[in-house]
Amino acid sequence: MVELSVILPIYNLASTIRQNLAKVSTVLSRTGLSCEIIPVDDGSSDGTADMLHAWAAEPAEARLVRRPVVLERNGGKGNALKAGFRASTGGLVLLLDGDLDILPGYLPGFLEAMTREKADIVIGSKRHPKSRVHYPWHRRVASAVYYGLVRLLIGMPITDTQTGMKLFRRSVLGEALDRMLVKTYAFDLELLAIAYGRGAKIVEAPVAIRFGDKFGALSARTVRQMSIDSLAVFYRLRLLNYYAHVEVPPLLDHDPLVSVVIACPNGSWMLDECLAALERQTYRNFEVIVLPDEGERGTGNGERGRGKREEGRGNSKLETLNSKLETLNYQLTTISTGKVRPAEKRNIGIEAAKGEIVAFIDDDAYPDARWLENAVKYFGEPTIGALGGPGVTPPGDGFWAKCGGRVYENIFVSGNYRYRYLGGRVRKDIDDYPSCNLFVRRDVLEKIGGYRTDFWPGEDTLLCEDIVCKAKKRIVYDPWTLVYHHRRPLFAAHLRQLGRYGFHRGYFVKRFPVTSCKFSYFVPTLFVFYLLVLLGIFVGRHLMGGGMLGPVAAVAASPLMFYAFFTAVSTFSFNPFRWIVTELGVFLSHVWYGVQFLRGLCASRAPCEFIGKDHA
Repeated sequence: MVELSVILPIYNLASTIRQNLAKVSTVLSRTGLSCEIIPVDDGSSDGTADMLHAWAAEPAEARLVRRPVVLERNGGKGNALKAGFRASTGGLVLLLDGDLDILPGYLPGFLEAMTREKADIVIGSKRHPKSRVHYPWHRRVASAVYYGLVRLLIGMPITDTQTGMKLFRRSVLGEALDRMLVKTYAFDLELLAIAYGRGAKIVEAPVAIRFGDKFGALSARTVRQMSIDSLAVFYRLRLLNYYAHVEVPPLLDHDPLVSVVIACPNGSWMLDECLAALERQTYRNFEVIVLPDEGERGTGNGERGRGKREEGRGNSKLETLNSKLETLNYQLTTISTGKVRPAEKRNIGIEAAKGEIVAFIDDDAYPDARWLENAVKYFGEPTIGALGGPGVTPPGDGFWAKCGGRVYENIFVSGNYRYRYLGGRVRKDIDDYPSCNLFVRRDVLEKIGGYRTDFWPGEDTLLCEDIVCKAKKRIVYDPWTLVYHHRRPLFAAHLRQLGRYGFHRGYFVKRFPVTSCKFSYFVPTLFVFYLLVLLGIFVGRHLMGGGMLGPVAAVAASPLMFYAFFTAVSTFSFNPFRWIVTELGVFLSHVWYGVQFLRGLCASRAPCEFIGKDHA
């Protein structure tokens, strides 16, 4: 039985990781404990993963288990430590930075302090009187400023939260990690704040730090993000009291089968990307159902129908798709549906699904490696009928697509719904969520009859309303259940998509007010009316020979000046072209959504058009 697990987050340390792990092994061998070393490669690009695999294959001491974890993508220190904890088994868990700026030789002192003080957590502190610290002046200044901020906002009776050597009792660390939201720089602060708030006893121990003269990760961007994350921890801890009330679902008594349903027009590079990402899932009990147009049409026509299951005969595009799918290491079914709407495709997928849970994802999105793992755990709570997670802009998208993503992420565009496009927001109950990242219990889908097929887009809004109102189940948002969703590039494709959303939301205000009749949806239309009034004032003064400016015009224009200022602040970028493009995108999004919302509000019926090669 393993007594101590040592988790080391690592990023691009191929040149030193073998030596660092050898030093850790030497220290652990002196403790007399049965131990496991869990280095977590956080998506390194320099061959670190190869070095870890070679290290793991070497013979080790009997009481020392080597258990490397390799993540496909860089997700931040928090994500790496959570992955390491899931792979660990020890009753005690040591978190240790993989670069070994903090020397592991002080570990026996941590173990002694935990026993002597009957502590739940022992953290290394640069300010402990027995610490030996070689630290550059700029790091000392930053550390002192941050320490003052933490004492002021959080109020924990400790002198150092950021030193990367911390020893936990397993149960305490697990309870804190279940409630975590921060994935990057303020991870340590949030972790300790949660544990302290839940009554954990924290003591400090001396450390030895040889940071040298390197500047480290202390950049303007790092400082900015650290400040934002730390203020968010303060807000959740002191104002929302979020950590005390956040829901942690009970453990599942089995691993339920998940059916992943992907509605798509045809095969594409984006679908290939999505299927490849599914192959990397840490949760393995799942099947995938792909629903392309190709082949004979099923019996759709606005009602639930079965498409024809194709084997690829006589259809070159479907043959190409199936040949790619044959190389993937999971159960997969392709069902050709003909040219029908996404809701009809998903209903066909629901009928074919074997799983207890049905996961919907768009073919222009791809999931994080722990997408299924993070989602499934919520379904141990019987009141939860569905779960949604963020769809963030992929890091590899082009300039114009990233600008489209920045528009959606803007607070003046998405308002209280920004959590759909940004990870790291709080878990909460919601009543409306898009199907690009949505998990639903299959029995709930059967009870409500699946998707309504007479609207596109907007079918997911109606599905969520049925889940809440008919099935009487909750829909929960979880920021860790993450997919990367490709954006429409500015300007034409982005506005075309947004216009469809605006029209159907306006139409739904009349037909389905429960989730659509909200003031925030009316604001862009009111903004359009304001612009028309302002334009009328200026044109009228000009025609009357009064010039373009005057007291009335100046007063009327002042809200527009405030609007320009706040959108400029909210879209700020050090790249001036990206800044200008994003601000223009925000303005045009407001105008076009407002116009289309008004059209939908006044329409007697909503047009239902085929999706073609575009995506909802």
